[in-house]
Amino acid sequence: MNLKQLEAFVEVAQSGSFSKAAKKLFLTQPTISAHIASLEKELDTRVFVRNTKEVDLSPEGKKLYTYARQILDLTEKIKEEFGRHEEEAKCVTIAASTIPAQYLLPDILTRFNEKHPGEQLRILESDSAQVAEQVAEGSVDIGFTGTVLEKKFCKYIPFYKDQLVVITPNTEKYQEYKRMGGDISWIQEESVIMREEGSGTRKEAEKQLRHLGIRTERLRIIASIANQETIKKSVTQGMGISILSRLAAKNEVESGRVLEFPIPEADEGRDLNLVYNKNHPLTRSAQRFIKTVKEIYDIK
Repeated sequence: MNLKQLEAFVEVAQSGSFSKAAKKLFLTQPTISAHIASLEKELDTRVFVRNTKEVDLSPEGKKLYTYARQILDLTEKIKEEFGRHEEEAKCVTIAASTIPAQYLLPDILTRFNEKHPGEQLRILESDSAQVAEQVAEGSVDIGFTGTVLEKKFCKYIPFYKDQLVVITPNTEKYQEYKRMGGDISWIQEESVIMREEGSGTRKEAEKQLRHLGIRTERLRIIASIANQETIKKSVTQGMGISILSRLAAKNEVESGRVLEFPIPEADEGRDLNLVYNKNHPLTRSAQRFIKTVKEIYDIK
């Protein structure tokens, strides 16, 4: 018997659900089931009565719950008394792709710092593919990505809808396109500056263009650039057009330095996701950070 088993048992008992307990503890449901099965085998008794709708404590489970709750409460007190300095010294490492890192994380970090002063955070910025890789291999605690990449044990939580737009120089030529309405087939005749390979923005842009019957290989791509500020300045100076996040282009559009064209039939936007590894136990600091994100964006 160990604390992880007792923690899983108590959470299932309190929530009445294996899936809810898994979500609360940031574990997979099979892991919760394995903890309970091991506990029942060791104690040689059934601790839950299972039916199709809910999970109830058995008579023996009710006895165990009283003891388990006391053990976990005492464990928490011991940690608070003797592990305070160790907990404070832990640092949450976060990998984020460009859009979340530059336009959403600052507000999240401010809110987290207000709620948990003294917590240490380390932010690494890379493209979405690298973020997913870092989360999968366990080199970071939490990731923020603009695309979902199938990596083993990665759990994605959509938290923000981001729209992509075509941005162009604010010249008479593009002002005329603006007056013509929603069709953007003219981009096939333009010089295009794209985000770098591996970027979530680029993957989503290619997907949305394909939906319109515009394939990337038909575009006259003159540059692939990772830095969005460089892309926006290049567009402003007339080098070409680009497809960027509406978040990234907001200031330039509002100031009139560039024009913005919505992508037709692009629905409500792509998901920006928080991602963590279900197979790696999260520190309490990391759990608190995820809870803060969920509170900000009203995620249940």
